[in-house]
Amino acid sequence: MPDDQAETAIIVGARAESSSPATEAAEQENRTTLDPQDWSDIRRLGHRMLDTMIDHLAHRDEASLWRAAPPDIRATMQAPLPTRPTAPDAVFDQFRDTILPYDGGNTHPGFMGWVQGAGTSVGMLAEMLAGGLNANLGGRDHMPIAVEQQVAAWMRDVFSYPDTAGGQFLTGASQASFVALLIARVRACGEAVRREGSTAFPGLIAYTSEEVHGCIPRALEMAGLGTDALRRIAVDSAGRMRADALEAQIARDRADGLTPFLLIGTAGTVQCGAIDDLSALADIAARYGMHFHVDGALGALGMFSDMIAPKLAGIERSDSIAFDFHKWGHVPYDAGFLLVRDQAWQHATFAADARYLSRAETGLAGGDWWPCDTGPDLSRGFRALKTWFTLKTYGLRALGEAMAANCRLAQILAERVEAHRDLVLLAPVPLNIVCFGYAPDGRSGDGAVNRRIVEQLHHAGQVAPSLTMIDGRPAIRAAFVNHRSTLRDVERLIDGVVRFGAAETGK
Repeated sequence: MPDDQAETAIIVGARAESSSPATEAAEQENRTTLDPQDWSDIRRLGHRMLDTMIDHLAHRDEASLWRAAPPDIRATMQAPLPTRPTAPDAVFDQFRDTILPYDGGNTHPGFMGWVQGAGTSVGMLAEMLAGGLNANLGGRDHMPIAVEQQVAAWMRDVFSYPDTAGGQFLTGASQASFVALLIARVRACGEAVRREGSTAFPGLIAYTSEEVHGCIPRALEMAGLGTDALRRIAVDSAGRMRADALEAQIARDRADGLTPFLLIGTAGTVQCGAIDDLSALADIAARYGMHFHVDGALGALGMFSDMIAPKLAGIERSDSIAFDFHKWGHVPYDAGFLLVRDQAWQHATFAADARYLSRAETGLAGGDWWPCDTGPDLSRGFRALKTWFTLKTYGLRALGEAMAANCRLAQILAERVEAHRDLVLLAPVPLNIVCFGYAPDGRSGDGAVNRRIVEQLHHAGQVAPSLTMIDGRPAIRAAFVNHRSTLRDVERLIDGVVRFGAAETGK
């Protein structure tokens, strides 16, 4: 008998021996798998789930954008701890009846209140694939790691970063900006700050616009620097950081013996979409040796659009950029990203020896890029797959055209507000956000009326703007980030504001 046949016979014999009645009984007694006994049942349920969600997206405009969950529905989420199993079909039925109809509404074309992406059917399917694969992207040698590297390489090209650049997925731009701050701190203080902490390096000062997103002061709090270390610089009439005010503040701080170490520009303020003069900020950061970070959560992916990209001139000179694929990239939540000019800075900030993470030249423990060395997370989901699917499926051109369409809708809304005798435009519209108010017959109006108008629009379920504060008074804010939004949604918004405003004021 040839050797390979003999080996096969031994294996078969071993299997037969291990399949004795006593062994089978022991295996059954110690069975721990959570896999279904009948895969056809889970296959059938999966098809049912998929059909439900595709129908939900395909007919999203026909349903209410938002509706409040009634008390009996909310009560379903106050159930006791489940210690006994429930049939998967029954669990899905509960989802379909008590969760799906009462979601946050950002997939609806009339959603325009907050900067939230609408997602796509392709992204949804990719999320299913990622869930089935259940990859941990903390490190090791497997293809999901290569997918994340591919996306990082694409973004390096989009933003004209050098070959040294690195990047990785995080929960969102808030976490990405926090990580960038930690990188900037190590660049300023050296790796000793990882051992000794910020108190050993007093006087570090960061600078940003007074229109800064709330994640930036929070980042300084989490890093132990405190918000007193953040200088909020005045903006011009367009909402952009004033370079002259920035330089004056840096001069005062240096004269006081403090150390400017981080400058944060904004590519699309959350208030009105203003984009700082990034080229001017890059010059200042270089002059004073500061790390130049761009908070691009709202607008950085505008680089996909030929219309928007020129507004972002200078972003290629930054040291790091935080942005969200789950906003204008329409990747399902969550898919934040940090791009860094030199990946060595990430290693200096995060890499650490751990015996349980020993590396090898080959095998699963191989690989030359472990994201746990370049960011804060060891356990990391496969966010890259839904992003890779989205970019591959639609291409940057189509995504960019959807962004440009959003900006055109914003301009149309602004023009119609200015032309309407009962509406007033309250801020410039440089990108895709419109802040306005109800002002009967051109009068300044009552900000409290705007608050009530927005609440009534939400309950009506066709459009959902949000509220913001302009000069200390409530204003209606429409942010166009949804690829499903059309001119009809602009018209619904204007009609609703005027109708509810008239009812509130008795006009």
